[in-house]
Amino acid sequence: MARSSDQSVLRRLNSEASLLAGAGYAVLLQIAHPAVARGVAEHSDFAARPLDRLRGTLYFIYATAQGTPEERDRVHAIVRAMHRKVRGPGYNALDPELLLWVAATLYRSAVRLYELTVTELTEQEHTEFLGEAAVYATALGLPPEKWPRNPEQFADYWERAYARLEVGDEARRLTRGLFRPKNRLLWPLTLTQRFLTGGLLEPELREAFGIPWSEAHQRRFDRLMRLTRAVYPRLPKGVRGLPTTLYMRSLRKNGGWKPSRPTKVTG
Repeated sequence: MARSSDQSVLRRLNSEASLLAGAGYAVLLQIAHPAVARGVAEHSDFAARPLDRLRGTLYFIYATAQGTPEERDRVHAIVRAMHRKVRGPGYNALDPELLLWVAATLYRSAVRLYELTVTELTEQEHTEFLGEAAVYATALGLPPEKWPRNPEQFADYWERAYARLEVGDEARRLTRGLFRPKNRLLWPLTLTQRFLTGGLLEPELREAFGIPWSEAHQRRFDRLMRLTRAVYPRLPKGVRGLPTTLYMRSLRKNGGWKPSRPTKVTG
């Protein structure tokens, strides 16, 4: 389980608000796995409640990284109970392969956004964060020995898993719902996420998901990342950690997170 010490890399990275820019990136990586896409399509509602899904994911991530043992145990138990219902022909949310893939996308997204917006991780920090990030999957039932033991093993796993991804009709439909939700008031936010996701995805996945992109898009994305890395690390830590503070305050005020409706929440 993740350490609760302030020295925990898991705790430090997941306190950064800039990691939220990778939310769409992590989701699209997850649903590029056909079994994940099928489970999400049949047990979630992107188009009507995209913020509920994000909220559930953030409760899981922040409680895991920042919570007390009791808070982590409560949130993990809720998520396990919800995932037990997510099963059907060809998919099971508690399948070790799917747990490993979803957790791997959370780890990779966090590393990618932290290094783009804050600073590069050292080799030791990479290794420590990888070990701590195992909790994303082991908390839901992945045997600990299934999680890569070092960055080299993770890179090998990622290459093999990535090669098996297949963006199908379900994944593309989910993507349209994610970036064009029924609530039009959310469109400015979701269009921003689509742009950030397009810049973070590899070209072949971006094309498979039908995200419009051009050289001009790439230049704007690169400029935005350079500006963010120049400005964001200079912001007060209280500002950079505001989402974490608010979510943990909500968790503690309510005596523990209670999902508003059954849905798959990790990712």
